[in-house]
Amino acid sequence: MTRPSAAVYRRRRLLVIVLVFVAIAAIAGGAWLAIAQPWSSASDAPTASATPASTVTESTESASASPSPSPDDTETPGVVACEAGDIAVVAQTDADTYGSGELPELSISLTNNGARDCTMNVGSSTQKYVVTSGSDIWWRSTDCQTEPSDMIVTLEAGTTVTSATPVVWDRTRSSVDTCEDEHRPQAPGGGSSYHVSVEIGGFEGASTKQIILR
Repeated sequence: MTRPSAAVYRRRRLLVIVLVFVAIAAIAGGAWLAIAQPWSSASDAPTASATPASTVTESTESASASPSPSPDDTETPGVVACEAGDIAVVAQTDADTYGSGELPELSISLTNNGARDCTMNVGSSTQKYVVTSGSDIWWRSTDCQTEPSDMIVTLEAGTTVTSATPVVWDRTRSSVDTCEDEHRPQAPGGGSSYHVSVEIGGFEGASTKQIILR
């Protein structure tokens, strides 16, 4: 049998060396993949978990530093609007009988008979005074009213208040067409009886107030 030449031996030896290096490279490559891939995931994992951790810590510190506000025992609760069943409206005058030339001064009294405070508009825009004699309407405060205004007030439970500035009746017959007339008809005196009715904030007085003109 013919023995291989020296050149063939060299080629075979070189091939073996190459295969050995390939095998080593393959083993080394597998080991890098087995190590580098978990490190990559591990390096991502701390980064991903670090953010929620710091967020939770900050939220906890915020909650400790700024606790949720608690209701203040001294805080006044919201006041509701007055209801007709709780409010008593009464017509008032500065006298019961007026002599010749004396002008009646008309006012309104308000009583909150409810169990709690309430608010209502008591401005001149909601006030109305009417003077009648029998079925004859002699005078309305709204006929010649100028610049009516609103005023929201709180009426404390169980209290009574009276309008501070009275409305004066000039003892004439009113009309929207005669506001500037200096010669409006004069209400008869001589013991004539008149009744004053009032309304305020949408609530009417339950009764009228009688006055006598001499």
